[in-house]
Amino acid sequence: MIKITFMGAGSTVFLRNVLGDCIYTDALKGMEIALYDIDGQRLEQSAAILEAINKGNGCPASIRSYLGAENRRKALSGADFVINAIQVGGYDPCTITDFEIPKKYGLRQTIGDTLGIGGIMRALRTIPVLEDFARDMQAVCPNAWFLNYTNPMSMLTGYMLRYTGVKTLGLCHSVQTCSKTLMDAIGMSDRLEGRRELIAGINHMGWLLDIRDRDGNDLYPEIRRRAKEKNASEKHHDMVRFDYIEKLGYYCTESSEHNAEYNPFYIKARYPELIDRFNIPLDEYPRRCIRQIAEWDKEYADLSSKGVLPHERSKEYASRIIEAMVTGRPYKLGGNVLNTGGLIENLPREACVEVPCLVDGAGVAPCYVGRLPVQLAAMNQTHVNVHLLTIEAAATKKREHIYHAAMLEPHTAAELSLDDIIRLVDDLIEAHGSWLPQYR
Repeated sequence: MIKITFMGAGSTVFLRNVLGDCIYTDALKGMEIALYDIDGQRLEQSAAILEAINKGNGCPASIRSYLGAENRRKALSGADFVINAIQVGGYDPCTITDFEIPKKYGLRQTIGDTLGIGGIMRALRTIPVLEDFARDMQAVCPNAWFLNYTNPMSMLTGYMLRYTGVKTLGLCHSVQTCSKTLMDAIGMSDRLEGRRELIAGINHMGWLLDIRDRDGNDLYPEIRRRAKEKNASEKHHDMVRFDYIEKLGYYCTESSEHNAEYNPFYIKARYPELIDRFNIPLDEYPRRCIRQIAEWDKEYADLSSKGVLPHERSKEYASRIIEAMVTGRPYKLGGNVLNTGGLIENLPREACVEVPCLVDGAGVAPCYVGRLPVQLAAMNQTHVNVHLLTIEAAATKKREHIYHAAMLEPHTAAELSLDDIIRLVDDLIEAHGSWLPQYR
């Protein structure tokens, strides 16, 4: 019998998609699902929703809940797969802190969960928790796969792969939606069926390197023409990535609200008009959190009143990976792995890269990509610098490496002096208090 443990089960909407997919996967019938969280109310809600989905498919799974750190090993014991979706510190107080203190220095963010000063702080809060998970897994489920969905993806997955013995694969849903999002936006949806594409780079900045129709025709010349025309003629939600196409030659995997803060180009105090020109939603993640919190109570009341919930398998990777490993039937995905063996030749070997991977009963086999176009590798490298320095800070517990990570972070460095960067880091560590005790 397969056992799947979900860490951070209070992420109810995401859990519903991922574990609902597993429940509706025939090859996984008879599985045990363990739900783990430190928030009793959210854990109870998630369990109720999942039981309703389970009933809707004839109850193919047994579901158990485990609350609090004292029950974590019980939740993990004997697991074959561990799915991670935790958010250490939550919206309040930690996300608020990550946004409000930088504002005092004139540093604005949109999402703050992947790069930027917010991404650095989120990684430093989360890595100690993942270390605890790793120790428990090595004790009670040493052969389990750890499927990480938590951001910052590259920093967390990179740390797990370099500093623990846990088999880890980082997963995001931006790869499988990348080309469809682009083609729908520029009126080329009719060219999607039968397409061939290659996506590689790093998480949230993977590059659509090649896209061809079913007959092998290169679609990029027309994509570039239409994207430039759309940015020139109308305001829309994906203007930053369309600007990437014009200036860098290629489209990337994650949204424009994310990519607006991943570089020194668009959010600049000296050029405030760029915010409007590129339709950049500053403070988007806090607004999104508030909206989701408000919407969830209503959604939960509606869902829980039905008793039985239907489910359609989503595009999330987790159930398909588990199915491929259990059945031995190969599955291809975009996964986050170490750049071992130079999968991407012009990025460092210790970087966490996002590349095509084949999964089957033998595990995960990342695919060799080769060299990225030099400008794309350079863009990725500015992120990798921050990833590696943040991981170094977490591994050594040295505050100076947090300073170094922030100094090399493209948006932060473009806006603040070195002295202000150091003061900002100090203020954030002080404000986070017990969330970052090792650096105080």
